[in-house]
Amino acid sequence: MIVCEGLVKIFKTDDLEVVALQGLNITVETGEMMAIIGNSGSGKSTMLNILGGLDRPSAGQVRVGEWDLLKITDDQLVEYKRKTVGFIWQNNARNLLPYLTALENVEMPMMLSGKIDRAYAKQLLEWVGLGERLHNKLFQLSGGEQQRVAIAISLANRPSLLLADEPTGSVDTQTSDLIMDIFRRMNKELGVTIVIVTHDLSLASKVDRVVAIRDGMTSTEFVKRNPNLGADDGERKSIKEGHEEYVVLDRAGRLQIPKEFLQALEITNKATMEFDGKTITIKSPNILGGNTDE
Repeated sequence: MIVCEGLVKIFKTDDLEVVALQGLNITVETGEMMAIIGNSGSGKSTMLNILGGLDRPSAGQVRVGEWDLLKITDDQLVEYKRKTVGFIWQNNARNLLPYLTALENVEMPMMLSGKIDRAYAKQLLEWVGLGERLHNKLFQLSGGEQQRVAIAISLANRPSLLLADEPTGSVDTQTSDLIMDIFRRMNKELGVTIVIVTHDLSLASKVDRVVAIRDGMTSTEFVKRNPNLGADDGERKSIKEGHEEYVVLDRAGRLQIPKEFLQALEITNKATMEFDGKTITIKSPNILGGNTDE
């Protein structure tokens, strides 16, 4: 569904140039539900904005389904955002129109595409547990209910890709779990591919695969040890408890060693490497000479 290779995004002003993504590689399979994590400034939201058609990439390759987002025209970009991708922001104000009811909010993207399907709009609100709140306006809904309306809106035009930027960042733990259950159901029943950007590691642990981004590049990947187990066994666990951690290599063979490993070995700008036929060992050079410490 998504293929990014050497993806670069540079933001420029008159006297400043910031490289937000510097050769990012990531692949997302059709029908997958996965999460992207990273510290503030790592580039995760920039990548999501590019996938959502909100930002243009500077270089590299980025494909979503049949669309090449590096070469897409402005008219094609409008069609892409209407038909292929749905977007959920953490801030409800970017998702919802306060003077409309929940049902009218869901029908708005349908209207912009030229065809209102009221029955489907009602069905979406029923799926997110708001079948009794169709005609309520925003001030009559809680923050969690508003976010569930936003999920229904994002699915109004039957997109094949759903992007969620910190979708549970402004709700409590119980509502967060409910929203994740809704995502899981939409993923299974509608077959929509879902990419979630989050800093909440317990939320990220509820998906099969998690990709960590550091300094604008893919650094680490976590894959669930047993994908046949339910996404939630009743406990909010960390990623490392239920996932296997992998260091990701790019096409040139480069990898990002986890920062805590480098700090533990006191590795800064260079290291020694040994290969015994089966294992690659990275060591910290001893500046006093002689021995090395693994």
